[in-house]
Amino acid sequence: MVKKLLSYVGEYKKWVLLAPVLMVVEVACEIVLPRLMAAIVDVGIACGDMGAILKNGLLMLVLAAGGMAAGVLSAWVATRGGQGFGANLREAMFRKIQDFSFADIDRFSSASLITRTTNDVNQIQMTLTMATRMVVRVVTMLAGALFMAFSINAELARVLLVAIPVLALGIGVVMRICNKLFAVLQEKIDNLNNTVQENLIAIRVVKAFVRAGYEKTKFKAANDELTRTGIAVAMRINLISPIMTIVLNAVTLSVLYLGGGKVMAGTMRYGDLSSFISYISQILMSVMMVGMMFIMSSRAVACARRIVEVLDTEPDIQDRPEGAAPELPLPKGRVEFRDVSFKYLTSGTGDNVLEHISFTAEPGQFLAVVGGTGTGKSSLVNLIPRFYDVTGGAVLLDGMDVRDYPLEELRSRIGMVLQNNVLFSGTVRENLLWGRPDATEEELFQAARDAQAYDFVMALPDGFDTRLDQGGTNVSGGQKQRLCIARAMLRRPAVLILDDSTSAVDSATEAAIRESFAKNLKGTTVIMIAQRISSVRYADRILVLDDGAVAGQGTHEELLKTNQVYQEIYHSQQEGVGE
Repeated sequence: MVKKLLSYVGEYKKWVLLAPVLMVVEVACEIVLPRLMAAIVDVGIACGDMGAILKNGLLMLVLAAGGMAAGVLSAWVATRGGQGFGANLREAMFRKIQDFSFADIDRFSSASLITRTTNDVNQIQMTLTMATRMVVRVVTMLAGALFMAFSINAELARVLLVAIPVLALGIGVVMRICNKLFAVLQEKIDNLNNTVQENLIAIRVVKAFVRAGYEKTKFKAANDELTRTGIAVAMRINLISPIMTIVLNAVTLSVLYLGGGKVMAGTMRYGDLSSFISYISQILMSVMMVGMMFIMSSRAVACARRIVEVLDTEPDIQDRPEGAAPELPLPKGRVEFRDVSFKYLTSGTGDNVLEHISFTAEPGQFLAVVGGTGTGKSSLVNLIPRFYDVTGGAVLLDGMDVRDYPLEELRSRIGMVLQNNVLFSGTVRENLLWGRPDATEEELFQAARDAQAYDFVMALPDGFDTRLDQGGTNVSGGQKQRLCIARAMLRRPAVLILDDSTSAVDSATEAAIRESFAKNLKGTTVIMIAQRISSVRYADRILVLDDGAVAGQGTHEELLKTNQVYQEIYHSQQEGVGE
């Protein structure tokens, strides 16, 4: 896992390797300083040698300046390497997520993926930055200070043989307690992100139903859970400070007591005792920093597992191995379902959403799909561009199984207007060019005319250069639908799928859009999901779904005479308009 993550250091490797070198220089300067201070006390002050005082004092200033410069450079280099590593890791995760199928995203949840790409990566990034400096600092400081302490007085240094294990044991107990809590903490962050994301996406519904109070309560519950877990972790980590203080003061008292006796007995100089105490502090601080690093690393390990889980996930929808795919047929738009069954594998129910679906849409045909709520209409059309894969049977496009197409090629032959119309922040022109970036100005205008969007776009302050807010919130629902239809039509696809995407436009506008299909998309197979019978009655063929199965297919007139499900839908809508 560590090796895999470190591979994303990439071009920032030189900075990551340079930071420890600079840190060794800084620590070496710090280790030498107490001995120079001891020389000033024992040689310069005790003997009245001003030359020794000036010489050692000047050397101390040089070493302090050198150590400070090395420390600053080490921090800058480590930060640059850490930030670069974080950037590479975030990019790798984002690219991976782009390859995920809808099922993969459902399994992780979008809130968790956001947390993993931001918060979890930040934890790993900070740990690497710390490791490139602090690990080297701690190891060098601990080894150097121990050597200096034993070289000054080996008998007195034995106090450390008791202090270090006691301190290490205390820190180890705290770490063991904290390890499990870190994974829980990240899950609580996921939950909070999910609550905020859901609220922001549905903010209009929240306000329309005056549910702000409920949402505040729900957020407070998620926030309180995160707070409680965070406090539990922090309180346990904070135990290290009193443990450290107790051990450090106990060791200092012991050294002062034993060392003071040696000074008074004349077997140890005062300067040596002073520098020995400095080294004791450096040693114990190093041990404490080791504990802190392990605790931070424990959280980083919890985050690393979550990140690697994403990076190691093989998307369940992939292209065939290179050379395994057959030769692609010419794009004509013939869609065939052969005994197709499908279920959402992440639902855990094991029930099929679609069962034994068979039908064919010929090139240029207008096929409508109708049925009650929850009958699997959207699930059916999502199988054509392989947003999900069938669990039984096969979906064919122009005679070839869609699973044999390269995904990019398959989806380039299909234009799709989803049930939830999505526009991006940017101009109207930029949004429409998502359909085909190389489209000419005239093609752009024609697609807008065909979708009955041209007139209202030209009425906007800057026409096609008018900026849209994220999600297209500064245009109406009907205008948003027409822009999404124009974007799909601009692609000139072999198959155009409309998933209930004319529900917000009036009947006259819908009829005009339908006429444009016949006039300007003659060779395109149009598959439309609709709730209104008026939207589908002119279709070449209508597919009726009921409880995930085909309840009938035929023209409007045929179904009205022979199909009970279609009759019920038709009569319920006629009653709704008072007929």
